[in-house]
Amino acid sequence: MKRASKYFCYAIGSAAVLLIAAEMGLRFTPFPAGLASPPPGSTEFLDRNGASLRLLLVDERRYAKRSALDDISPHLIDATLSAEDRRFYHHSGIDWLANARALSGALRRGEARSGASTITQQLVKITDPGPRTIRRKLAEMWLARRVEREWSKQRILEEYLNRLDYGNLQHGIAAASRFYFDKPPADLSAAEAALLAGLPRAPGRLNPHSNMAEARQRQSWILNRMRANGRLDAEAHARASAEPLRLAPPEHAWQAPHFVDLLLQRRNILPPSGGPVRTTLDLQLNRFVEKRLQDQLRLIAEHHATSAAAVVIHNSTGEVLAMAAASNGEFQAGSGQLNGAWIIRSPGSAVKPFTYLLALERGANPGTVVADVPTDFPTPTGLYRPNNYNHRYHGPVSLRHALGNSLNVAAIRALELGGGPDALHRRLCELGLTTLDHTPEYYGPGLAIGNGEVRLLELTNAYATLGRLGIHRPYKLLENPHHDTGGVRVCDPRACWMIADMLADNHARSAAFGLNSYLAFDFPVACKTGTSSGYRDNWVVGFTPEFSVGVWVGNMDGSPMRGITGVTGAAPVMHEILEHLHETRGTTWFERPGNIVSRRIHPLTGRRAAKDQPGGIDEKCLWPPEAARPDDFDTQGRVMLPGEYAAWLASPQNALGDLVTGATSAAGLRILQPPAGTIYYLDPDLPAASQRVRLLAESPGEVDWSCKTLTIENDATHPGIRLLPGRHVLTATDAATGRRAETWIEVIGL
Repeated sequence: MKRASKYFCYAIGSAAVLLIAAEMGLRFTPFPAGLASPPPGSTEFLDRNGASLRLLLVDERRYAKRSALDDISPHLIDATLSAEDRRFYHHSGIDWLANARALSGALRRGEARSGASTITQQLVKITDPGPRTIRRKLAEMWLARRVEREWSKQRILEEYLNRLDYGNLQHGIAAASRFYFDKPPADLSAAEAALLAGLPRAPGRLNPHSNMAEARQRQSWILNRMRANGRLDAEAHARASAEPLRLAPPEHAWQAPHFVDLLLQRRNILPPSGGPVRTTLDLQLNRFVEKRLQDQLRLIAEHHATSAAAVVIHNSTGEVLAMAAASNGEFQAGSGQLNGAWIIRSPGSAVKPFTYLLALERGANPGTVVADVPTDFPTPTGLYRPNNYNHRYHGPVSLRHALGNSLNVAAIRALELGGGPDALHRRLCELGLTTLDHTPEYYGPGLAIGNGEVRLLELTNAYATLGRLGIHRPYKLLENPHHDTGGVRVCDPRACWMIADMLADNHARSAAFGLNSYLAFDFPVACKTGTSSGYRDNWVVGFTPEFSVGVWVGNMDGSPMRGITGVTGAAPVMHEILEHLHETRGTTWFERPGNIVSRRIHPLTGRRAAKDQPGGIDEKCLWPPEAARPDDFDTQGRVMLPGEYAAWLASPQNALGDLVTGATSAAGLRILQPPAGTIYYLDPDLPAASQRVRLLAESPGEVDWSCKTLTIENDATHPGIRLLPGRHVLTATDAATGRRAETWIEVIGL
């Protein structure tokens, strides 16, 4: 008896020592390194409302999304525990009863069919996979005990469900639920949960997309286990067993590809550990824009227009709400590299408002009159002679009329009022146009009418600055309320308001576009079109205080379209988008600044007119208009135009008739063109018409021209000279009085 008692004490002591040793061993066993931090998840781009745009592969081999345990359906938890570890909450990492049962079965059958691994053991195994050996099995059991000492059951289960392989590259229940059923794991039904809970046993073999029959067999087994474990009553079990399973198409979200691809080109936007990236995009609006682009391309396909893009910016924040592109009349996922909103193209007249903005800031008014007549503008690289779109000239025009009808010569006159190419280049760069990487001299006056290439996204954001009345903000593609960069005042708010007023004036542009074009709205919208040379690009940008909408239509290879302009190619899409925004979100208009007043002016002089003066109009003014001059009218009441109008007055394009006449100089003879000291650069590759300079003089009588070194050429409208290298003196002689005036030019050959 004493001996038995002695052995019993030895046994108790040995067990105690072993338990203490085990306890100490567990305490000093390193926690599994793979569980020290969550594995990297997939980066998922979301729209502003949480809709998935794209889920990225982790390490190019799996999709992974995390979900908190509280956001997982209880059905999924019950199904997983029933399938894998029904005593999970009652063991400490090792289920000795299950191990005994598995060992007994193996001895009876001569082979092991059940590993009896607990969820904690499986978590250790999937964290550090390796060959299946007895030694490794024991190590997993030991580490499972270590994990149970450190973590709660809830955390173990959450980590497990977020690391399981559900097949088809889906890791974690959140990714699997979205892939197989297009829903978050919180919304899984019992039938759906049982199907997903069965997949990790053999993800390839049980793939429901290729082997639904076997996947349903596994699902039925799990539902029976849930019924046996009391997780489903008889009615719920019958309902889940009969529920039809509707799998989502085996594809991943691929929404707004051009927008997402543009984000992926940028650095430091992807979180190192993956996870959601919330963007500014409104997916529903973007789909609407995509559809409008597709429809328009189908309508204009016969004009050889194969690509289009559109951008919608929320002005107050700079957030890009939509950025879509389409080609060949059909939207193709994965064609994001052909992004019409980001390619660099000539904008044509779509940049003109910024030239007029400069002129207004420097003292001009919408009623200021400039000469829309054929003009040679000297530049450092030679003569520049722009043409209007329809090759017609309108004589004296107001800035409002010139901008509304997109007159090219008048735009360059406005550029002269606004400080020239240097000032415009500087302003466009301040407005965020990053593609004007040449000097102002390189572009010359042509910068005012679109010879500098731009991106639709950046141009639309420049218009958004007008919509903010001169406050420039960078456009935003990502939502980040804690890093609002604010804005910088770039433009005079009064001038911005006036530009908006001019661009919203449907009557001012009616001479070129009519009253019922796609630029006309039932609510106030400021808009401007552009067409690049050769019909290669159509542009339009429209804005209200709330939104700016830009549209481009063209061909990715730069080939010309056939007979289609900004108002017929791009404007219909802009019109539909702004109508949609107006109906669904509402638009307003700008409050008129108190220091902008209306004054009566004469439309052909731009100067003040008496209230009772015939032909006077009321015009909004930033600055006091110039007072009328005694020589503005002749004795018959006709407007006296200066000498630069002489050729136009005598041409068939003069539609003003007896309303105007040519003025003469009190001094008698005055040379108007070319100014003394003008330098011309002669490019031999230019056509012959570009190497000719016309001669203009102001005189009471006929003027005869002569030059010892150049031949004077006379045509039906005005004399001219053909340029040759060298320094040349030109003489003008009044045939009636004999008075003479001289000027000189220098021509440099290239």
